[in-house]
Amino acid sequence: MGTSTVKSGEQVDRQKRILDAALELLSRHGISGINMRAVAREAGVALGLVNYYYEDKSSLIRAVLHQIEEHDLLLVEPQATSTPDEHLRESLRRVADPGLLTTPYLSLRLHLWALAQADEDFARINAAAFERYLQGLAALIGNAIPGLSPEECRERAADVVVVQNGMWLTTLLGIDKAAIERGIARTEEIAFAPTRQNGRR
Repeated sequence: MGTSTVKSGEQVDRQKRILDAALELLSRHGISGINMRAVAREAGVALGLVNYYYEDKSSLIRAVLHQIEEHDLLLVEPQATSTPDEHLRESLRRVADPGLLTTPYLSLRLHLWALAQADEDFARINAAAFERYLQGLAALIGNAIPGLSPEECRERAADVVVVQNGMWLTTLLGIDKAAIERGIARTEEIAFAPTRQNGRR
C-alpha cells in the first residue's frame, strides 16, 4: 500500500470524525451547539484540522447536510438481487429501521429542518436533497407498477413521504411500535394502490 493511499485514508477518517462530531452536536444542541472549537473537541482532533477542511461554520454545516442527503439516497437505492416489488417494499421499510427511529437521530432531523427554514443556502441544499429522494422513490414506484405515469409516481412518492415524516414524529412522541407498523402498511397501500382507470384508483 502506497504512502499516498494511507494519507488519503487518514484524511477520509479525520473528515468523517469531524462530520460525525458535528452531527452529534447538532442532534444534542441544534445550530447553537455548533462552532469549530466544539466540533474539534467532540471529534478529538486539533482545531486547526477542522479549519483546514472547513473554512467556517457554514461550510461545515453544508457538508453535514450533503452527508445526510447521501444517507437518504441509500434508503431508495435498489438492491441488485431483488425484484422491483421487493425493491419498493424494502425501501419503505428502511425508513422505519430501528437505527433511524432513535431520539438523537430524529432530533437531528428536526434541527436540520429548522436550519433549512433559517438560512436560504441551507434551504436550497435541503430542497435539492428532498427532490433527489422524491425522484428515487418515484422511480422505485414506477418500476414496481409500470402502468403509472411519471406524474402519478411522483404524487404517490410525495404522499408516502408525508406518512414517513409522520412516523418519525410519532416515534419522538413515544407512540407504540404498532403505530409504526401501521405507518409502514399505509405507505405500502399508497405505493402499491391499483392504477387509475377512468380517473379513479
